[in-house]
Amino acid sequence: MEKIVFITGTRADYGKLKPLIKEAQKSFNVFVYVCGMHLLERFGYTYQSVLDDNFENVYCATAINHSKNMDIDLANTLMDLNVYLQEVKPDLLVVHGDRVEALAGAISGMLNNILVAHVEGGEVTGTVDESIRHSISKMAQFHFVANYECKLRILQLGEKEENIFVIGSPDIDVMLSSQLPSLDLVKQMHQITFRKFAILIYHPVTTELSSIQYHIQQLMLATEESKNNYIIVYPNNDSGSDIIINEIEKYKKHERYKLFQSLPFEDFLSLLKHAQFIIGNSSAGIREACVYGLPAIDLGSRQQGRYHKSYLRNVQHTDGQNKSILSCINQIDSHKIASSYFGTGNSASLFVEALKSKYEESTQKKFVDIGVTEQAIQNYINEVCF
Repeated sequence: MEKIVFITGTRADYGKLKPLIKEAQKSFNVFVYVCGMHLLERFGYTYQSVLDDNFENVYCATAINHSKNMDIDLANTLMDLNVYLQEVKPDLLVVHGDRVEALAGAISGMLNNILVAHVEGGEVTGTVDESIRHSISKMAQFHFVANYECKLRILQLGEKEENIFVIGSPDIDVMLSSQLPSLDLVKQMHQITFRKFAILIYHPVTTELSSIQYHIQQLMLATEESKNNYIIVYPNNDSGSDIIINEIEKYKKHERYKLFQSLPFEDFLSLLKHAQFIIGNSSAGIREACVYGLPAIDLGSRQQGRYHKSYLRNVQHTDGQNKSILSCINQIDSHKIASSYFGTGNSASLFVEALKSKYEESTQKKFVDIGVTEQAIQNYINEVCF
Protein backbone atom coordinates (compact mmCIF):
# COMPACT_ATOMS: atom_id res chain seq x y z
CA MET A 1 0.00 0.00 0.00
CA GLU A 2 1.83 3.08 -1.25
CA LYS A 3 -0.62 5.58 -2.77
CA ILE A 4 -3.50 6.86 -0.64
CA VAL A 5 -6.19 9.27 -1.86
CA PHE A 6 -8.15 11.22 0.75
CA ILE A 7 -11.50 12.54 -0.50
CA THR A 8 -12.85 15.72 1.09
CA GLY A 9 -16.10 17.41 0.12
CA THR A 10 -16.84 19.80 3.00
CA ARG A 11 -15.18 22.01 5.60
CA ALA A 12 -16.42 19.57 8.26
CA ASP A 13 -14.92 16.38 6.87
CA TYR A 14 -11.65 18.16 6.10
CA GLY A 15 -11.35 19.10 9.76
CA LYS A 16 -11.57 15.38 10.56
CA LEU A 17 -9.28 14.19 7.76
CA LYS A 18 -6.54 16.81 8.07
CA PRO A 19 -4.77 15.21 11.09
CA LEU A 20 -4.86 11.85 9.31
CA ILE A 21 -3.45 13.33 6.10
CA LYS A 22 -0.60 15.03 7.98
CA GLU A 23 0.37 11.82 9.74
CA ALA A 24 -0.11 9.55 6.71
CA GLN A 25 2.17 11.61 4.46
CA LYS A 26 5.10 10.65 6.70
CA SER A 27 4.73 7.02 5.62
CA PHE A 28 2.74 6.98 2.36
CA ASN A 29 2.44 8.80 -0.95
CA VAL A 30 -0.63 10.91 -0.17
CA PHE A 31 -3.08 12.60 -2.58
CA VAL A 32 -6.01 14.86 -1.66
CA TYR A 33 -9.10 15.04 -3.90
CA VAL A 34 -11.12 18.21 -3.17
CA CYS A 35 -14.73 18.36 -4.34
CA GLY A 36 -18.31 19.16 -3.37
CA MET A 37 -19.11 22.06 -1.08
CA HIS A 38 -15.45 23.17 -1.02
CA LEU A 39 -15.86 24.54 -4.56
CA LEU A 40 -19.01 26.61 -4.00
CA GLU A 41 -18.66 30.39 -3.71
CA ARG A 42 -21.75 30.73 -1.53
CA PHE A 43 -20.13 28.54 1.12
CA GLY A 44 -16.82 30.38 1.16
CA TYR A 45 -14.69 28.54 -1.45
CA THR A 46 -13.21 26.43 1.35
CA TYR A 47 -10.94 24.56 -1.08
CA GLN A 48 -8.54 27.44 -0.45
CA SER A 49 -8.13 26.24 3.14
CA VAL A 50 -6.96 22.88 1.80
CA LEU A 51 -4.51 24.54 -0.59
CA ASP A 52 -3.17 26.74 2.22
CA ASP A 53 -2.09 23.65 4.15
CA ASN A 54 0.49 22.95 1.41
CA PHE A 55 -0.01 19.23 0.97
CA GLU A 56 1.96 18.05 -2.06
CA ASN A 57 -0.67 16.40 -4.26
CA VAL A 58 -3.93 18.35 -4.08
CA TYR A 59 -6.46 18.12 -6.91
CA CYS A 60 -9.63 20.21 -7.18
CA ALA A 61 -12.49 18.48 -8.97
CA THR A 62 -13.73 19.95 -12.23
CA ALA A 63 -17.31 18.89 -11.47
CA ILE A 64 -18.86 21.64 -9.33
CA ASN A 65 -22.06 20.49 -7.67
CA HIS A 66 -24.55 23.34 -8.02
CA SER A 67 -27.49 20.93 -8.14
CA LYS A 68 -30.05 20.81 -5.35
CA ASN A 69 -30.46 17.08 -5.95
CA MET A 70 -28.13 14.71 -4.11
CA ASP A 71 -28.36 12.06 -6.83
CA ILE A 72 -27.13 14.53 -9.47
CA ASP A 73 -24.27 15.59 -7.17
CA LEU A 74 -23.39 11.93 -6.69
CA ALA A 75 -23.34 11.27 -10.44
CA ASN A 76 -21.21 14.33 -11.20
CA THR A 77 -18.69 13.43 -8.50
CA LEU A 78 -18.50 9.81 -9.70
CA MET A 79 -17.66 10.85 -13.26
CA ASP A 80 -14.98 13.33 -12.25
CA LEU A 81 -13.50 11.01 -9.63
CA ASN A 82 -13.26 8.14 -12.10
CA VAL A 83 -11.01 10.16 -14.40
CA TYR A 84 -8.81 11.17 -11.47
CA LEU A 85 -8.46 7.63 -10.12
CA GLN A 86 -7.53 6.23 -13.52
CA GLU A 87 -4.66 8.71 -13.57
CA VAL A 88 -3.41 8.32 -9.98
CA LYS A 89 -4.07 4.57 -9.60
CA PRO A 90 -4.19 4.59 -5.79
CA ASP A 91 -3.98 1.57 -3.51
CA LEU A 92 -6.45 3.01 -0.99
CA LEU A 93 -9.24 5.60 -0.84
CA VAL A 94 -10.03 7.26 2.50
CA VAL A 95 -13.50 8.73 2.95
CA HIS A 96 -15.26 10.22 5.94
CA GLY A 97 -18.77 10.17 7.30
CA ASP A 98 -22.01 10.28 5.37
CA ARG A 99 -21.83 12.80 2.53
CA VAL A 100 -22.53 11.98 -1.12
CA GLU A 101 -18.89 12.76 -1.96
CA ALA A 102 -17.82 10.01 0.44
CA LEU A 103 -20.42 7.71 -1.08
CA ALA A 104 -18.97 8.45 -4.53
CA GLY A 105 -15.53 7.52 -3.25
CA ALA A 106 -16.76 4.23 -1.79
CA ILE A 107 -18.62 3.31 -4.98
CA SER A 108 -15.59 4.16 -7.13
CA GLY A 109 -13.32 2.10 -4.94
CA MET A 110 -15.65 -0.89 -4.93
CA LEU A 111 -16.18 -0.89 -8.71
CA ASN A 112 -12.51 -0.30 -9.54
CA ASN A 113 -11.01 -2.81 -7.11
CA ILE A 114 -9.46 -0.13 -4.91
CA LEU A 115 -9.39 -0.61 -1.14
CA VAL A 116 -11.61 1.79 0.83
CA ALA A 117 -11.15 3.06 4.40
CA HIS A 118 -14.17 4.64 6.09
CA VAL A 119 -13.61 7.09 8.94
CA GLU A 120 -16.36 7.47 11.57
CA GLY A 121 -18.75 4.83 10.38
CA GLY A 122 -21.19 3.15 12.74
CA GLU A 123 -22.81 6.43 13.81
CA VAL A 124 -26.56 6.76 14.31
CA THR A 125 -28.46 9.89 13.26
CA GLY A 126 -32.02 10.75 12.38
CA THR A 127 -31.84 11.52 8.66
CA VAL A 128 -31.00 10.03 5.26
CA ASP A 129 -27.34 10.56 6.21
CA GLU A 130 -27.45 7.42 8.33
CA SER A 131 -28.41 5.26 5.35
CA ILE A 132 -25.57 6.76 3.33
CA ARG A 133 -23.11 6.19 6.17
CA HIS A 134 -24.01 2.50 6.58
CA SER A 135 -23.88 2.02 2.79
CA ILE A 136 -20.35 3.40 2.72
CA SER A 137 -19.34 1.03 5.51
CA LYS A 138 -20.57 -1.94 3.48
CA MET A 139 -18.31 -0.92 0.60
CA ALA A 140 -15.24 -0.30 2.77
CA GLN A 141 -12.59 -2.83 3.78
CA PHE A 142 -11.29 -0.83 6.75
CA HIS A 143 -13.26 0.98 9.43
CA PHE A 144 -11.87 3.68 11.71
CA VAL A 145 -14.54 4.39 14.31
CA ALA A 146 -14.92 6.86 17.16
CA ASN A 147 -15.74 4.44 19.97
CA TYR A 148 -16.66 0.88 20.91
CA GLU A 149 -20.37 1.54 20.41
CA CYS A 150 -19.71 2.34 16.74
CA LYS A 151 -17.55 -0.76 16.43
CA LEU A 152 -20.47 -2.92 17.54
CA ARG A 153 -22.70 -1.40 14.85
CA ILE A 154 -20.10 -2.10 12.17
CA LEU A 155 -19.99 -5.69 13.38
CA GLN A 156 -23.78 -5.82 13.00
CA LEU A 157 -23.29 -4.90 9.35
CA GLY A 158 -21.30 -8.10 8.86
CA GLU A 159 -17.80 -6.62 8.81
CA LYS A 160 -14.58 -8.35 9.92
CA GLU A 161 -13.67 -7.45 13.49
CA GLU A 162 -9.95 -7.40 12.73
CA ASN A 163 -10.57 -4.58 10.21
CA ILE A 164 -12.44 -2.34 12.67
CA PHE A 165 -10.19 0.08 14.55
CA VAL A 166 -11.34 2.29 17.43
CA ILE A 167 -9.24 5.43 17.00
CA GLY A 168 -11.54 8.15 18.34
CA SER A 169 -12.69 11.19 16.41
CA PRO A 170 -9.68 12.62 14.50
CA ASP A 171 -10.57 16.27 15.06
CA ILE A 172 -9.93 15.77 18.78
CA ASP A 173 -6.23 15.53 17.86
CA VAL A 174 -6.49 19.21 16.93
CA MET A 175 -8.87 20.15 19.74
CA LEU A 176 -6.54 18.91 22.48
CA SER A 177 -3.33 20.11 20.83
CA SER A 178 -1.45 23.38 21.15
CA GLN A 179 -2.23 24.25 17.51
CA LEU A 180 -5.31 26.38 18.16
CA PRO A 181 -4.96 30.14 17.67
CA SER A 182 -5.80 32.34 20.65
CA LEU A 183 -9.32 33.67 21.01
CA ASP A 184 -8.09 37.26 20.78
CA LEU A 185 -6.32 36.53 17.50
CA VAL A 186 -9.38 34.81 16.01
CA LYS A 187 -11.67 37.65 17.04
CA GLN A 188 -9.28 40.17 15.54
CA MET A 189 -8.92 38.27 12.24
CA HIS A 190 -12.67 37.89 11.80
CA GLN A 191 -13.71 41.26 13.24
CA ILE A 192 -15.72 39.79 16.10
CA THR A 193 -16.38 42.42 18.74
CA PHE A 194 -18.53 40.38 21.14
CA ARG A 195 -17.13 39.83 24.62
CA LYS A 196 -19.51 36.90 25.19
CA PHE A 197 -21.18 34.90 22.45
CA ALA A 198 -22.91 31.67 21.49
CA ILE A 199 -22.48 29.71 18.25
CA LEU A 200 -25.41 28.83 15.99
CA ILE A 201 -25.28 26.21 13.23
CA TYR A 202 -28.46 24.84 11.70
CA HIS A 203 -28.39 22.36 8.81
CA PRO A 204 -31.29 21.24 6.60
CA VAL A 205 -32.90 17.88 7.32
CA THR A 206 -33.48 16.53 3.83
CA THR A 207 -36.41 14.33 4.88
CA GLU A 208 -38.23 17.32 6.42
CA LEU A 209 -38.00 19.94 3.67
CA SER A 210 -41.56 21.17 4.11
CA SER A 211 -40.93 22.30 7.70
CA ILE A 212 -37.42 23.77 7.37
CA GLN A 213 -38.53 27.38 7.06
CA TYR A 214 -40.81 27.13 10.07
CA HIS A 215 -38.09 25.62 12.26
CA ILE A 216 -35.36 28.08 11.32
CA GLN A 217 -37.78 30.95 11.91
CA GLN A 218 -38.62 29.53 15.35
CA LEU A 219 -34.92 29.25 16.16
CA MET A 220 -34.07 32.77 15.05
CA LEU A 221 -37.03 34.21 16.95
CA ALA A 222 -35.88 32.47 20.13
CA THR A 223 -32.31 33.76 19.75
CA GLU A 224 -33.60 37.26 19.16
CA GLU A 225 -35.66 37.13 22.34
CA SER A 226 -32.74 35.71 24.33
CA LYS A 227 -30.61 38.87 24.04
CA ASN A 228 -27.39 36.85 23.60
CA ASN A 229 -24.78 37.52 20.93
CA TYR A 230 -24.53 34.88 18.19
CA ILE A 231 -21.86 33.78 15.74
CA ILE A 232 -23.73 32.04 12.92
CA VAL A 233 -22.01 29.67 10.50
CA TYR A 234 -23.78 28.84 7.24
CA PRO A 235 -25.28 25.36 6.86
CA ASN A 236 -24.03 22.66 4.53
CA ASN A 237 -25.26 22.66 0.93
CA ASP A 238 -27.89 19.92 1.24
CA SER A 239 -31.38 20.47 -0.17
CA GLY A 240 -33.08 23.16 1.89
CA SER A 241 -29.92 25.12 2.66
CA ASP A 242 -31.16 28.09 0.61
CA ILE A 243 -34.18 28.39 2.89
CA ILE A 244 -31.98 28.52 5.97
CA ILE A 245 -29.51 30.97 4.44
CA ASN A 246 -32.30 33.31 3.35
CA GLU A 247 -33.61 33.42 6.93
CA ILE A 248 -30.30 33.93 8.71
CA GLU A 249 -29.20 36.61 6.23
CA LYS A 250 -32.08 38.74 7.48
CA TYR A 251 -29.88 39.22 10.58
CA LYS A 252 -26.73 40.18 8.67
CA LYS A 253 -26.83 43.79 9.87
CA HIS A 254 -28.14 43.03 13.35
CA GLU A 255 -25.66 44.13 16.03
CA ARG A 256 -26.00 40.88 18.03
CA TYR A 257 -25.30 38.56 15.09
CA LYS A 258 -22.14 37.86 13.10
CA LEU A 259 -22.54 35.64 10.01
CA PHE A 260 -19.85 33.52 8.35
CA GLN A 261 -20.07 31.45 5.18
CA SER A 262 -17.31 29.33 6.67
CA LEU A 263 -14.50 29.51 9.21
CA PRO A 264 -11.09 27.83 9.21
CA PHE A 265 -11.40 24.73 11.36
CA GLU A 266 -8.86 25.79 13.99
CA ASP A 267 -10.49 29.23 14.26
CA PHE A 268 -13.90 27.62 14.71
CA LEU A 269 -12.56 25.37 17.48
CA SER A 270 -11.06 28.33 19.31
CA LEU A 271 -14.41 30.12 19.20
CA LEU A 272 -16.24 26.97 20.25
CA LYS A 273 -13.92 26.45 23.20
CA HIS A 274 -14.70 29.91 24.56
CA ALA A 275 -18.40 30.18 23.64
CA GLN A 276 -21.21 30.34 26.19
CA PHE A 277 -23.01 27.54 24.36
CA ILE A 278 -23.73 26.12 20.91
CA ILE A 279 -27.24 25.82 19.49
CA GLY A 280 -28.70 24.19 16.36
CA ASN A 281 -28.52 20.68 14.95
CA SER A 282 -24.85 20.31 14.06
CA SER A 283 -22.87 17.29 15.22
CA ALA A 284 -20.47 19.84 16.73
CA GLY A 285 -23.01 20.24 19.51
CA ILE A 286 -22.82 16.54 20.23
CA ARG A 287 -19.16 15.72 19.66
CA GLU A 288 -16.86 18.73 19.79
CA ALA A 289 -18.91 20.51 22.47
CA CYS A 290 -18.73 17.33 24.54
CA VAL A 291 -14.92 17.40 24.45
CA TYR A 292 -14.84 20.95 25.81
CA GLY A 293 -17.72 20.41 28.24
CA LEU A 294 -19.57 23.18 26.38
CA PRO A 295 -23.34 23.46 26.96
CA ALA A 296 -25.26 22.53 23.81
CA ILE A 297 -28.87 22.87 22.71
CA ASP A 298 -29.79 20.31 20.06
CA LEU A 299 -32.89 20.88 17.93
CA GLY A 300 -35.08 18.43 16.05
CA SER A 301 -34.31 15.01 14.61
CA ARG A 302 -30.96 15.46 12.83
CA GLN A 303 -28.85 14.09 15.70
CA GLN A 304 -31.50 11.62 16.82
CA GLY A 305 -29.90 8.60 18.46
CA ARG A 306 -27.03 10.62 19.93
CA TYR A 307 -28.41 13.26 22.28
CA HIS A 308 -30.07 10.90 24.79
CA LYS A 309 -26.84 9.17 25.74
CA SER A 310 -25.80 9.36 29.39
CA TYR A 311 -22.31 10.57 28.48
CA LEU A 312 -23.69 13.73 26.86
CA ARG A 313 -24.27 15.59 30.10
CA ASN A 314 -23.80 18.93 28.37
CA VAL A 315 -26.69 18.53 25.86
CA GLN A 316 -30.29 19.71 26.14
CA HIS A 317 -32.66 18.52 23.42
CA THR A 318 -35.78 20.31 22.27
CA ASP A 319 -38.32 19.87 19.49
CA GLY A 320 -37.52 23.27 18.00
CA GLN A 321 -40.50 25.35 19.10
CA ASN A 322 -39.71 28.98 19.94
CA LYS A 323 -40.74 28.83 23.61
CA SER A 324 -38.99 25.53 24.31
CA ILE A 325 -35.79 26.80 22.65
CA LEU A 326 -35.90 29.96 24.74
CA SER A 327 -36.47 27.90 27.87
CA CYS A 328 -33.34 25.85 27.10
CA ILE A 329 -31.29 29.00 26.51
CA ASN A 330 -32.41 30.41 29.85
CA GLN A 331 -31.36 27.19 31.60
CA ILE A 332 -27.82 27.24 30.21
CA ASP A 333 -25.29 26.67 32.97
CA SER A 334 -21.52 27.03 32.95
CA HIS A 335 -19.21 24.47 31.33
CA LYS A 336 -19.56 20.94 32.61
CA ILE A 337 -17.01 18.15 32.94
CA ALA A 338 -15.50 17.34 29.56
CA SER A 339 -15.94 13.85 28.12
CA SER A 340 -13.38 11.64 26.37
CA TYR A 341 -16.02 9.30 24.91
CA PHE A 342 -14.98 10.22 21.36
CA GLY A 343 -11.23 9.89 21.80
CA THR A 344 -8.17 11.20 23.60
CA GLY A 345 -6.28 12.99 20.82
CA ASN A 346 -4.15 10.23 19.27
CA SER A 347 -6.37 9.23 16.33
CA ALA A 348 -3.84 10.01 13.60
CA SER A 349 -1.09 7.80 15.00
CA LEU A 350 -3.55 4.93 15.56
CA PHE A 351 -4.83 5.37 11.99
CA VAL A 352 -1.39 5.11 10.37
CA GLU A 353 -0.34 2.26 12.64
CA ALA A 354 -3.39 0.29 11.52
CA LEU A 355 -2.78 0.98 7.82
CA LYS A 356 0.80 -0.23 8.08
CA SER A 357 -0.49 -3.58 9.34
CA LYS A 358 -2.90 -4.09 6.42
CA TYR A 359 -0.76 -4.36 3.29
CA GLU A 360 -2.23 -7.61 1.97
CA GLU A 361 -5.98 -7.03 2.33
CA SER A 362 -8.16 -8.20 -0.56
CA THR A 363 -10.79 -6.01 -2.18
CA GLN A 364 -13.14 -9.02 -2.15
CA LYS A 365 -15.30 -8.80 0.96
CA LYS A 366 -17.05 -11.56 2.87
CA PHE A 367 -20.10 -11.07 5.08
CA VAL A 368 -19.49 -12.12 8.68
CA ASP A 369 -22.61 -13.54 10.30
CA ILE A 370 -23.25 -12.79 13.97
CA GLY A 371 -24.89 -15.58 15.95
CA VAL A 372 -25.59 -17.64 12.83
CA THR A 373 -23.56 -20.86 12.85
CA GLU A 374 -23.08 -23.32 10.03
CA GLN A 375 -24.87 -25.91 12.16
CA ALA A 376 -27.90 -23.64 12.60
CA ILE A 377 -28.11 -23.14 8.84
CA GLN A 378 -27.82 -26.88 8.23
CA ASN A 379 -30.56 -27.59 10.79
CA TYR A 380 -32.85 -25.13 8.99
CA ILE A 381 -32.11 -26.75 5.61
CA ASN A 382 -32.83 -30.20 7.05
CA GLU A 383 -36.11 -29.00 8.54
CA VAL A 384 -37.41 -27.13 5.51
CA CYS A 385 -36.01 -29.06 2.57
CA PHE A 386 -36.00 -32.70 3.64
